[in-house]
Amino acid sequence: MSKKHPIISVTGSSGAGTSTVKSTFDQIFRREGVRTVSIEGDAFHRYNRAEMKAELDRRKAAGDETFSHFSYDANELEKLEAVFRQYGETGTGETRHYVHDASEAECYGAPPGTMTDWKPFPDGSDLLFYEGLHGAVVNDQVNIAALADLKIGVVPVINLEWIQKIHRDRFNRGYSTEAVTDTILRRMQAYVHCICPQFTETDINFQRVPVVDTSNPFTARWIPTPDESLVVIRFRNPRGIDFAYLISMIHGSWMSRANSIVIPGSKMDLAMQLIFTPMIERLVRESKRA
Repeated sequence: MSKKHPIISVTGSSGAGTSTVKSTFDQIFRREGVRTVSIEGDAFHRYNRAEMKAELDRRKAAGDETFSHFSYDANELEKLEAVFRQYGETGTGETRHYVHDASEAECYGAPPGTMTDWKPFPDGSDLLFYEGLHGAVVNDQVNIAALADLKIGVVPVINLEWIQKIHRDRFNRGYSTEAVTDTILRRMQAYVHCICPQFTETDINFQRVPVVDTSNPFTARWIPTPDESLVVIRFRNPRGIDFAYLISMIHGSWMSRANSIVIPGSKMDLAMQLIFTPMIERLVRESKRA
């Protein structure tokens, strides 16, 4: 953690909805005039697309059916930890971009499935914003969670997460349902051992819960809408959280536990604005005093 150069980390698995959360943070940053540096978890993959395929084939031939992008050793976690530490100490660092598709290839001037070169952060930022798979990892090699000032988990119930991933990968990336299903199965061990433990490290978790039938996510024709969902918001430390204010401002919300509030799914953006705006203001104000 750093008073002078704060770090916000948003963590969630593929298909969880972290990109949507990032959009809300971007709105807050623009409105409040906060200058940010944003980095993506994909930038810290150890392999590009061709290299990852070769590594998957090698692992499979050796009998390992569990290796995936969720796995610790598929990512440069020591590098990510070093970037967090460097930014916290000096407000500097570097990142790159993983090029997912043709539109990004045109934007970044690199083929799909490759990485751009590492480039330094622009000067004069107020905070660092991370969004990706491993923003709160604690294991024998790294402690990334200890370096972030505010950690947010985005964790839909598992069937909803799978539905979102299947629809995104089918319609945006052209994968078949069978291919996406194989990916989900391969990732399960790392999901349990590498992704889930991070949500005990996060300060606030957002879990979307559908109120329609999602019992077979592999045949679901539609992603449940926000109006067909509830969102459980859990605060690891509820001290200082004005639950009465939140309930008065978010129609249809209630407390389910002493540290949790349940809201209609359509109110998630509003809830995030109400919760995070004062937190960001405080981080920036304290950084300017440090």
